[in-house]
Amino acid sequence: MRVLLASRGSRGDIEPLAGLAARLVARDAEVVVAAPPDREIADLVARAGARHLPVDAPIREMVQSIAKGTGPSMQQHIREILESHGPALTEIAESGCDAIVATGLFPVVAAAQAVAERFGIPFASAALQPTTLPSHAQRPSPMPGWPLPEGVSDNRELWEWDKRKMQATFGEPVNGYRTAIGVPPTEDVRTRTLTDHRWLATDPVLSPWEPTDLIEVEQTGAWILPDERPLPAGLEAFLEAGEPPVYAGFGSIPVRDAEEAARAVVESIRAHGRRAVLSRGWARLAPIDEGEDCFVVDEVNQQALFARAAAIIHHGGAGTTHTATRSGTPQVVVPQVVDQPYWAGRVAALGIGAVHDGPVPATETLTAALGTALAPQTRRRAAEVGPMIRTDGAAVAADLVLDMSV
Repeated sequence: MRVLLASRGSRGDIEPLAGLAARLVARDAEVVVAAPPDREIADLVARAGARHLPVDAPIREMVQSIAKGTGPSMQQHIREILESHGPALTEIAESGCDAIVATGLFPVVAAAQAVAERFGIPFASAALQPTTLPSHAQRPSPMPGWPLPEGVSDNRELWEWDKRKMQATFGEPVNGYRTAIGVPPTEDVRTRTLTDHRWLATDPVLSPWEPTDLIEVEQTGAWILPDERPLPAGLEAFLEAGEPPVYAGFGSIPVRDAEEAARAVVESIRAHGRRAVLSRGWARLAPIDEGEDCFVVDEVNQQALFARAAAIIHHGGAGTTHTATRSGTPQVVVPQVVDQPYWAGRVAALGIGAVHDGPVPATETLTAALGTALAPQTRRRAAEVGPMIRTDGAAVAADLVLDMSV
């Protein structure tokens, strides 16, 4: 069996696909992962034992250009994605493909679904957070430049508005692509692309889904790529040299004013008498002085490191939140964009950590949030919830993929 997995996004979008790919490879499937050409993404796919199909420009460059306000317009970006992904996905489909699964940016999923429809290949779209799934129980997630209409409180009406907005934004370029490859245009690009039966790759404890008549959802659990890599020797020595440190990192998010963010992080950790492990990441966190109480890491096994931390300060990405929760270590979430406020809210609701008020960390407010996370009751609750997080989500999804081709 040959499976095509497709996404365009940062590590948080690709690592779950790598987790699914690893499970499929273990079931003797040939897996191709169409994803950005960044080295860290290629390494993830290689760890899964799958083939990496590099598509489009490096995602890190794109994210940084958007953060600086120098990126392409939305319509230009949509067309560039369709133009780059369409031919790449078509090449795989033409050479033989039994199933296609797509997630990440909407134009990528639209290209994958159209190719699947063109060649009669079973297709599934997956969400890595519930905030994009229509439900009577939640509002659509507001996006930059895409605020929800004022004065509307009914969730069903808001999701109808979201459908119209999606059609207005994506309908023309997506239908142009569909027509070009020989499939009919659609008047409901959201449902046609994402389908009315979607997979939700989140844990039901951390991210409970309430059934709704607006859409059929199959919640699999999070797609986790097991990480058996040892921690670097220098980090091991640092961990062994004292009490558990506080980890701080913002993943693939280029935070505003990295120098001030690092200062707030280090000073707040020191205020609690703790040492720090700083993940450089796309925020470029770095020590603020030559103190021996800070250690900087780049790419590292978070599954191993988080379990040995006193607390975890992070941006609230879906993957990081799942990994942190599974470790049983309390968290401080500093949400930045998109679904991150949702994950911050779930951490607070479960009592396994604290939420920083606002995307820009400041010493006083971050110190207070970290105090909540380090409190005995929060540590106990985090330790209770950790073992509840399922680890079989990728296996469940792999079964669904294999069933698609039967």
